[in-house]
Amino acid sequence: MSSLPAAVNPPLRTLMGPGPSDVHPRVWAATAAPTVGHLDPYFLRVMDEMQTMLRQVFRTENPLTFAVSGTGSAGMEACVVNLVEPGDRMLVCQNGVFGGRMADVAGRAGAEVTVLERPFGEVFTADEIKAALDGKPVKAVGIVHAETSTGAMQPLEEISKVVHEAGALLLVDCVTSLAGAPVEIDAWDVDAAYSGTQKCLSCPPGLAPVTFSPRAEEVIANRKSKVASWYLDTTMIRNYWGSERAYHHTAPINANYGLHEALRLVLEEGLEARWARHRANHVALREGLAALGIEYAVAEAHRLPMLNAVRIPAGVDDATVRKRLLTEFGIEIGAGLGPMKGVTWRIGLMGAASTRRNVLLFLAALEACLSEQGVGVTPGTGVAAANAAYA
Repeated sequence: MSSLPAAVNPPLRTLMGPGPSDVHPRVWAATAAPTVGHLDPYFLRVMDEMQTMLRQVFRTENPLTFAVSGTGSAGMEACVVNLVEPGDRMLVCQNGVFGGRMADVAGRAGAEVTVLERPFGEVFTADEIKAALDGKPVKAVGIVHAETSTGAMQPLEEISKVVHEAGALLLVDCVTSLAGAPVEIDAWDVDAAYSGTQKCLSCPPGLAPVTFSPRAEEVIANRKSKVASWYLDTTMIRNYWGSERAYHHTAPINANYGLHEALRLVLEEGLEARWARHRANHVALREGLAALGIEYAVAEAHRLPMLNAVRIPAGVDDATVRKRLLTEFGIEIGAGLGPMKGVTWRIGLMGAASTRRNVLLFLAALEACLSEQGVGVTPGTGVAAANAAYA
């Protein structure tokens, strides 16, 4: 008889990549609470409280707001397949990997997809989208608010206006931005949005908060065909999350406990204070990196505060630095994706990982890695610049 594998005993990491992010101890404790049934009165109360808190974090009054049982990609698919039917026209804005994924999902749902492209790291203007919509009956426009693959933040207010003037629905990817930067679903008139738990909510991956406007609900109610995915069909899921409590699927009970506590932490801190914390740590990191001669890959006006995409200095080996950061210092950062692979690093400051400690720890570790690669760095330069920014 073969021996059993060793018990799971993962190393301690400081998660400063594109996700998952560090999980708050209170969230871990919540996930370890006793499991109850998915229709137990206690769990139903937890669901009600989660919906209330999700509406606060999304800044919306939308009744149809809940957590999809699945990762952020399941949230994306839920939004697309509920709004789009075979033959519908959808415009998807692609300036990174995740816009491309949205287009792929829409095509699989039978939509006639038009892809509007910008180079990785750039953002779209309202005029570009207006021109793409001009004279064309489009049911929905999909766009990424915070493109994790590039570190670019997409302004949405003016785009929302031109989308609705064209009679289309606005679908937004908020996976990386929710709880780390302003997300204003009602103020921006967003029709459907999805996120994930493992970014700025600092919860283990496994759930995807989503929200649908009354306009989107009406579109779903008047579909001519069934939603392509049984599991993600909101016409049934809403009966589980709503007053009927009709059984649909067995929800991941303990994952929901974790999200409940994560949302409590967000609201305890306050959204504005949380946004300010992410911004302050981003600025300190920016100043520290600048002192080391490292530049950002995105124009300053459109940089994400929680996901910093920076250019790898000339002559520095990407994989060697990331490996040393992980094995010697216990710090995970992300490699570039698509055309940015081997060109950029993605440094996350998300949720519980967005701290002064992590900024200074990372800069000190990076200085050591760069010195080993032959980059002339005066010890303490990056840390001193970051501390000056905090001061």
